[in-house]
Amino acid sequence: MLSLDLTGKTALVGGSTQGIGLASAQALASLGAACILISRNEEKLLEAVKTLDVKAGQVHGYLVADYANPDNVRTVVEGFVQKNAVHLLINNSGGPAAGPVLLAKPEEFLQAFNQHLICNHIITTLVVPGMKAAGYGRIINIISTSVKIPLNGLGVSNTIRGAVASWAKTMANELGQFGITVNNVLPGATSTERLDAIIKNKSAKTGASLEAVEKAMMEEVPARRFGKPEEIAAVVAFLASPAAGYVNGTSIPVDGGRTGSI
Repeated sequence: MLSLDLTGKTALVGGSTQGIGLASAQALASLGAACILISRNEEKLLEAVKTLDVKAGQVHGYLVADYANPDNVRTVVEGFVQKNAVHLLINNSGGPAAGPVLLAKPEEFLQAFNQHLICNHIITTLVVPGMKAAGYGRIINIISTSVKIPLNGLGVSNTIRGAVASWAKTMANELGQFGITVNNVLPGATSTERLDAIIKNKSAKTGASLEAVEKAMMEEVPARRFGKPEEIAAVVAFLASPAAGYVNGTSIPVDGGRTGSI
């Protein structure tokens, strides 16, 4: 039987003080992984670490880094990997502001590109040597279902998320021979602060009540509800495990069936 056990593995988890990032760290810890949380808010990091399972005797920690500053991310993560092996990398960061693509300013694309693709690339290139040495690596990118079908009103996000998905597929082709897999998890509408912001934005622009916007969004989902962060995290945890060793280069929607493509 293939194993889900992550005992002895160390995970770096981005954007992990709340939402999908925190739920992913909690799921990985429940399987025995030692989790190093990454965020810019040290106070929230301290609280998040306290929620992680330690039944396997693992020691968790955190790194304070701001994804809006790629040089800062490089310095912080480089300092960690010089002394520690990383087996699991969960690339995750808050999404760009909503809005039509034609109203987006060039600097908004550049900022989002740096925050998502460049920071992902910096961290990945830093941890890959250790993964190669261990003969085991899992790189999992939390992106969006917009890489399958662009979402209305998310012009910058659609553009940058697509770039990250293409980057990840290219990386998967290059790293598969070393026992390292690269996969994307594509959350649909999930109950997080990000979704709350999207609902409020739609309400403000359309004049519809928050309840009406929420109901309309749920009706687009065959499951007729929003996802829970823990449901996204369960897929992340499986992809991180030895059992998922032959899953590579994929983009997996976790969206209650909303995405219209096969």
